[in-house]
Amino acid sequence: MDRSGIFAGSDPFAIARAWLTEAEAQEPNDPNAIALATVDRDGMPNVRMVLLKEIEADAFVFYTNYGSTKGQEIAASGKAAFVMHWKSLRRQIRVRGTVTREDGPQADAYFASRSLKSRLGAWASHQSQPLSSREALMAEAAKVALTKGPNPARPPFWGGLRIHPLEIEFWADGAFRLHDRFRWSRTDVTAGWSIERLNP
Repeated sequence: MDRSGIFAGSDPFAIARAWLTEAEAQEPNDPNAIALATVDRDGMPNVRMVLLKEIEADAFVFYTNYGSTKGQEIAASGKAAFVMHWKSLRRQIRVRGTVTREDGPQADAYFASRSLKSRLGAWASHQSQPLSSREALMAEAAKVALTKGPNPARPPFWGGLRIHPLEIEFWADGAFRLHDRFRWSRTDVTAGWSIERLNP
């Protein structure tokens, strides 16, 4: 199977990191944005944009409020999917897998690296819950600033979610819509990868 050029390599996470690095030099805004998909208890899908914060040796990590809709749906199913799409590169990466929490020192360190206003906002927002007005949110943020001080700790309801992929698909635009697609798949997170080329 010919996987030369941008598809070459034996590590899909290394390929993903290389593509993201290219995108960081090309995309005008948020090259690390992913469209994250989850399902509710009735199987109804939800999708929203979040920012991918790290591609680890064997997982993809983003951060959120665990009480948010996505946090609750992931907690119930233990699964999620996402797609990264870069118009400038005419490429995308699709991922499906199981999810675990990152709520230890790594999450603490990432939270501490955020701006003070973002940290206070994480405390103030009851993410995904109804809100009476923007003024109410700003008042809550001001209250949090007074009570939490200039160096607020990470909230217990906020942290990382680590997606351990069972499938990763790399897609690149081709002439006449004859695109190149390679799917990496494995039966569980400890198994080796199987790679196949897919029809466009």
